Amino acid sequence: MRVSRRRLPHLYVIGEPLFVTFRLQNRLQPSREFPAGLPSGKAFVCMDRLLDEERAGPVYLRIPTVAQVVIASIGKGAPADYGLHAWVVMPNHVHMLITPHIEPSVGLRRLKGVSDREGNRLLGVTGQPFRQAESYDHVVRSRAEFERIEAYIIENPVRAG
Repeated sequence: MRVSRRRLPHLYVIGEPLFVTFRLQNRLQPSREFPAGLPSGKAFVCMDRLLDEERAGPVYLRIPTVAQVVIASIGKGAPADYGLHAWVVMPNHVHMLITPHIEPSVGLRRLKGVSDREGNRLLGVTGQPFRQAESYDHVVRSRAEFERIEAYIIENPVRAG
């Protein structure tokens, strides 16, 4: 088990399921309303709803060629870097449920690095970040939680419309 800290703490356990969400850079407006004092699970759901409902900011992942780059990067990491249980690419964010086979930060850095560079190339953008620097991640603690997260990922596109 390894804990790293940037703005958020990250707990990584090789061989234990991990729920990961990353979003495009500048996706959420600074003026957004966000309730304070929520437990982490409820705060995540609230943030994800904001991503689903947000109509301003980049939605590059709605462009099929850009989305395909991210999809290919996700697939390339499996099965060497992680077991892939569920994933979805939304217009402005990505959810993944994985079981890491290597240090998760290494596998995710590879996945994001390739998709960031190629996504920016397709968009004709240089010198700007493609996605938010830090991801949300959560070690899955039980079979029931795994099933809830898996259902959440599968249902996210339907809920978002």
